[in-house]
Amino acid sequence: MQGWRISSTSTTSSAFPSFVLPADSYVILTSTTNANLFSSYGRVLGVTGFPALIDAGTTLSLVSKENITIHAVSYSTDWYQNAVKSEGGWSLEMIDTKNPCSGASNWRASVAPTGGTPAGRNSIDGNNKDQVAPALLRAAATDNQTLVLTFDEPLDSLKAATAANYSISDGVGTPVSAITLSPTFSKVQLRVNTPIVSGKVYTITASNVTDCSGNVVQARNSVRLGLPSIIDSFGIVINEVLFDPKSTGVDYVEVYNRSNTIYNLKDLYIATRSTSTNALSSITQVVTDNLLIFPGEFYVLSENGSIVQQQYTAKNTDNFINVNLPSYANDKGTVVLLNAQGTIIDQLQYDAKWHFELLNNQEGVSLERVDYNKPTQSKDNWHSAASTAGYGTPGYQNSQFRSDLQLQGEITVSPKTFSPDNDGFDDFALVNYQLADPGYVANITIFDAVGRPVRVLAKNATLAQTGSFRWDGIDDKLRKVPVGTYIIYTDVFNLNGNHKTFKNAVVVAAKLSL
Repeated sequence: MQGWRISSTSTTSSAFPSFVLPADSYVILTSTTNANLFSSYGRVLGVTGFPALIDAGTTLSLVSKENITIHAVSYSTDWYQNAVKSEGGWSLEMIDTKNPCSGASNWRASVAPTGGTPAGRNSIDGNNKDQVAPALLRAAATDNQTLVLTFDEPLDSLKAATAANYSISDGVGTPVSAITLSPTFSKVQLRVNTPIVSGKVYTITASNVTDCSGNVVQARNSVRLGLPSIIDSFGIVINEVLFDPKSTGVDYVEVYNRSNTIYNLKDLYIATRSTSTNALSSITQVVTDNLLIFPGEFYVLSENGSIVQQQYTAKNTDNFINVNLPSYANDKGTVVLLNAQGTIIDQLQYDAKWHFELLNNQEGVSLERVDYNKPTQSKDNWHSAASTAGYGTPGYQNSQFRSDLQLQGEITVSPKTFSPDNDGFDDFALVNYQLADPGYVANITIFDAVGRPVRVLAKNATLAQTGSFRWDGIDDKLRKVPVGTYIIYTDVFNLNGNHKTFKNAVVVAAKLSL
C-alpha cells in the first residue's frame, strides 16, 4: 500500500508508508496522532492528513499510487437506519464485503456491544447479494451541452460510458460522449451536439446500463432535465415547517417551487435570524451538487431524512435532502431562504401560537402553508397539519392546502320530499354533509316558508369529513310540523376563520285520504 492515499471530498492524506496487507485481513487507518489509541485492536496504519469523518456524511476514497480508485463510499447518517445510533458512538459497517459497490443497501449500524469492530470481522457480516437494478435519480445541465446524470449506486464503468445507452427528448437524441465519473462511479457526464434550450424541460432515458453486480437499469430509467435560472424572490417558498419534533425526531423544512421556472437547489441557502440582533445566522447551502427543482416540486430539508420518513407518511423519498439545518426553537423563530447572490427569496417568522387552538399536543405537528400564492408572513396562511395525514406531509401537497380560503364542501338533503307518518317510506329527511377536512363546526336551523325558526337541528356540532343529520318533521316543541316547504339553513365554520352557509329546501308532505 505504499504511496496510496485516503481522501474525502475536501481532504487528501499524505502518501502511505510501505505496508503489506495480507489477503482477507484488516488494517485500521487513522491519523498518526491517534494510531496508539487503536493499537490494542490489531494492525494500525497512521497517516498524516487523515480526512475528517464528517457526521453528516462525505465521500471517502482509497486511491493507489497510480491514482486508480480502489474503492469509494459516500456515507450519510441515513445509512444507520437507527435514530439512536446515528447520534454518535457507533460505527457504520459493511454487511457483505463481496458486494462492495451497493452503497446504502449494504451498510448498517454496528450491533457490537463496543459500538464497532475495528480490525475485526464486522458484527453484521453476512451475505447480501445485490439483486436490485440501479435507478436513475436525476440529471442536471452544467451548460447547454454538458449533462450529468446521477444514479443511486455505483455502475459498471464501461457500460455506463457507452453513449449509445442514452437518449434525450425533443430532438437532442444520442449524446456524442459519455464518461463515468470517479470516485464513486454513480455519475455519468454526457456531451450533446444539439444545445438544450433555456426554459425547456427535456427527458433523458438510460438503457443497458448496469451496476457492479450486472443488474440492468429497468423501470426507473428516465428523468427530467433543463437549464436552471437564478432563483427569484418568491420563486421557491417555505411550504411546511416542523420546529417542535417528537422526542426522537428532527426538524424539517419543506420548500416548494411555485413558479414555472427550473431552479438549481445548489443555489439555495437556508438560515435563521438571531433572537437578539435579528441578523442572519447559520447560513447553510442546501446542497453542494447540482440538483434541479422543477415547477410544482417539493423538497424536504432535514438533518436526517430517514427519521422523518419513519415518523410520517413520506412520498417522493428521493426528494429528501440531509442538511445541517439551523436551530429552530419550539416556540417561535425565523426560517429564511436565500439565493446564491444573498437575496432573501422567502422568510417565515413562525409562532407556536399559530397552531390549531384545540390541539392538545403540538409536539410532532408541522405547520403547513395553506396557499402558495398568499403572503408567507400571514398567520391566516398557516395551519396545523391534519391528524388524518399523520400531522405532517413531507414531500407532497399539504393536508391543509387550499387555492383559496373558502370552505370546500357541500350540503345536500335527501329525499327532497318526505312524509313523517311512520309508514316506512320516506319518514324522515337526511341533511348530508361532505367536507374537505375534519375540524369544522355546524349550526343547522330549519325555517318555515315565512322565515320562522321551527327546529334547531344542530348547535355547535363538531363535524367529521362526511356525515348526516336526521330531521323527522318534528319542531322544537316535539310537535309535527304542518305540510309545506321548509328551508334548512346550515352554517359551517372552523377556528381558522373559514366559513360558509348553505340553504336547502325540503317539502314535508302527507298521504292523501280517499
